[in-house]
Amino acid sequence: MKRRHTLNTLALLCCVGIQCATSAFADEPKKVAFVDTGNTGRSVMAEAIAGQLIAQRHAHIAVISRAVDEDPYDEKPEENGVILMKRRGIDTSAHRSVQLNANDIKHSDVILTMTDKHKEKVLALYPSAAGKVFTLAEYASGKHVDVPDAWGKPIDFYESVTAQLDTYIPAALDKVATAAPAKQ
Repeated sequence: MKRRHTLNTLALLCCVGIQCATSAFADEPKKVAFVDTGNTGRSVMAEAIAGQLIAQRHAHIAVISRAVDEDPYDEKPEENGVILMKRRGIDTSAHRSVQLNANDIKHSDVILTMTDKHKEKVLALYPSAAGKVFTLAEYASGKHVDVPDAWGKPIDFYESVTAQLDTYIPAALDKVATAAPAKQ
């Protein structure tokens, strides 16, 4: 009888341990990757804006930004984007471009591209991303609108791009926060 009681106690402790481990995994933040061509402009600003909103809202979301093209690599962010983010109290000057990779695909719950072409390229490179890659506008609003590339354009063009990001990112974060995690 005593042995059965000991075994039941051990079984209960194991189950409690499993529940603890399971709940620890549930505490991981949802992960969002913002993707553009070279990871020097739009995706950098999107990551910065989203990061600021996440901090203000105390949301349980982690964000990264990546490039869908192999070049440029390890490049600084575009100066006009740095200026606009600095006006918001965000310093993006230390950012360096990073290319999207299989690990990013695997660990992201949602991958938000700036254009349909970026989305198509992500899916061509990583078919396993199907079901979790969307354009930012598509995911946030259901609209098929590209966030245009501001590279080489004047600062007022960058301002129009950030206005689009300001429109779509809060809605996208709300959707991510309430969505079930993507299956890995």
